[in-house]
Amino acid sequence: MPQPLIVLVVCVMLTAFCVAAVPQADFYVAADGNDQWSGKLAARNADGTDGPFASMDRALRAVSEVRAAQPARKTPVAIAVRGGVHKISSTIQITPEHSGTADSPTVITAFGDQTPVISGGVRITGWKIDGNGRWTAALPEVAAGKWNFIQLFVDGQRRYRARLPKVGYFTIADAMQPTEKFAGKGYDRFKFAGTDIRPDWSNLNDVEVLATHVWTMSRFRIAEVNAAERIVRFTGATRHLQPWNSLPKGNRYLVENVKEALSQPGEWYLDRPAGTLTYIPLPGEDPSKTVVIAPAVETLLNVRGDPSAGKWVQHVVIRGLVFADANWVTPPEGNSYAQAEVNLSGAIVFNGARDCALENCAVRNVGAYAVDIASACKRIRVEGCEMTDLGGGGVKIGLTRLESNEELLTSHQIVRDNLIAHGGRMHPAAVGVWIGHSPHNTIEHNEIFDFYYTGISVGWTWGYKPSGAHHNIIASNHIHLIGQGVLSDMGGIYTLGPSPGSKLVGNVMHDIEAFGYGGWGIYYDEGTTGMVAENNLVYRTKTGGFHQHYGRENVVRNCILAFSKKDQIQRTRAEPHLSFTFERNIVYWKTGTLLGSNWSGDNYKLDYNIYWRTDGKPIDFAKNTFEQWQKKGQDVHSLIADPMFVDPDSGDFRLKEGSPAFKVGFVPFDYTKAGRLTKSAAPLKPAPPAFPTRYE
Repeated sequence: MPQPLIVLVVCVMLTAFCVAAVPQADFYVAADGNDQWSGKLAARNADGTDGPFASMDRALRAVSEVRAAQPARKTPVAIAVRGGVHKISSTIQITPEHSGTADSPTVITAFGDQTPVISGGVRITGWKIDGNGRWTAALPEVAAGKWNFIQLFVDGQRRYRARLPKVGYFTIADAMQPTEKFAGKGYDRFKFAGTDIRPDWSNLNDVEVLATHVWTMSRFRIAEVNAAERIVRFTGATRHLQPWNSLPKGNRYLVENVKEALSQPGEWYLDRPAGTLTYIPLPGEDPSKTVVIAPAVETLLNVRGDPSAGKWVQHVVIRGLVFADANWVTPPEGNSYAQAEVNLSGAIVFNGARDCALENCAVRNVGAYAVDIASACKRIRVEGCEMTDLGGGGVKIGLTRLESNEELLTSHQIVRDNLIAHGGRMHPAAVGVWIGHSPHNTIEHNEIFDFYYTGISVGWTWGYKPSGAHHNIIASNHIHLIGQGVLSDMGGIYTLGPSPGSKLVGNVMHDIEAFGYGGWGIYYDEGTTGMVAENNLVYRTKTGGFHQHYGRENVVRNCILAFSKKDQIQRTRAEPHLSFTFERNIVYWKTGTLLGSNWSGDNYKLDYNIYWRTDGKPIDFAKNTFEQWQKKGQDVHSLIADPMFVDPDSGDFRLKEGSPAFKVGFVPFDYTKAGRLTKSAAPLKPAPPAFPTRYE
């Protein structure tokens, strides 16, 4: 072959290879792009006259133009986002004009195997080092009142504001009635001991008190401190006057954002009036190399339809993006909510959306929940994502009010194969996955761990009034390291209200520790009705593998409950109907009692179970011997026998051949299938603990 022809062939082949190697999209976004360009090139051309867009907003505007011009399009409209940090100064808005169809979805995806980071934060630079080795930076926008933040991330890891005490908690010296302003509403003050709180602290109104209740923690701003009487008063109050939301003597609290307490590496303080940030570096951190990010944008992505007009965002897929550095600032009145911190929204919010998906994305370093699937949403899928270092919780689904209009009811979401970890870093009562008044949701194959309250919470009706949380499937989730002794009255999976058609199947829950009472695996709370728990493994809990406060006709079947510290099974309230059926389960323990709390009456049914206490002590059945218990009609076909686990102390709950569990009809299940289907590509860098844990 002549040499010029060889060169031509090689060039053609290389050109074809390069074209094939570039992921094809309609529009491209790059950190070094330009919104004045066409956005149709993946990279800037040779003479710098054309290339990718610089912003998602511009790319979305281009999508809306394509949708208006090609309403019958049958192929996707795709935006490919190149790697690097894409700083945003306002929320990215996806609206109905960006919608796709089943045949032509709108796809926003990472470019090839690159990792684009959508950041709502600002990198802090211009550090000066004082004589004590502290870093300081001037922030004019803060001094001008245009910006505030209460989170800081250093090389991707959360750092905390200066806090007191340095170890453990302070405790309330005495309770006080509310001031006149909050009479009949909530508690806005208490007495403190000694000089735990001081009136001479700098910027006193920016100092915050984090006060625990039972299953919640309020975040208060200080209004004033009376040193003579040792009274601290807040700008706001607790949400209720109920005992569980009060500020009694002995309750624990922390004081945060105290300039005078700034003393340890990793701590920081923002002098808001002066606009000065001070940070004490950890060993090895270098102001010229260390990346310090302060968040500025609260909602990073808002997928927003118009439900009142029947205009939906439909068929939008977001794939392979990282959403990071979302802001949340304590309101002037503080933050105090009744349960699960569901007054908070998310870094990514869906409203009025249908048939959309968040795939293989990451959400990290955020101030509230990661994802909020709020009003009038249907068939939203969150799959293969990693949500870590969360100020609040993981995924919220639905509302706290019951929607009677089926068209506006949030339902049929799928949350699958996600990692949801290191949550509650600012709001410890937030949960991994929360479902309000929303039916027909599937939460499966997720790993949820390192939270201070509950793993998964389903329902928002206390008692037997109508509930929108029915036909929900919670399956094959791995839930662990929950509670950690920070809050009480919580569990691995927590349910509320009428729940017909709902199932908890194949979940594994372990290492669940409450501060006071509680710390259960399966927790049927007030009014739970029609819930079925089957083939779940629960072990190493504080107060029970299973607890029912009160409810109707629930089932716990073919589960393994092991190694609860206090009680193995708890029941609180006797009612005039069948509370629950507990059958074909294995209960295995070392310490504590079998049946705790209230077992009066006989409106419960236990049978075909295996019970075994490893220390050889007699088993007490609510102050009855086994024979007396059977004469009452309970556990007539059950056995007291060693189920013959392979190695339960090491978490191996497989049954050996010849186990007596087979005699009562127990069916072995493969609990190793619980958890993620997709393993993390890189080791997870944990967020440091936010609160002192395991204090009794």
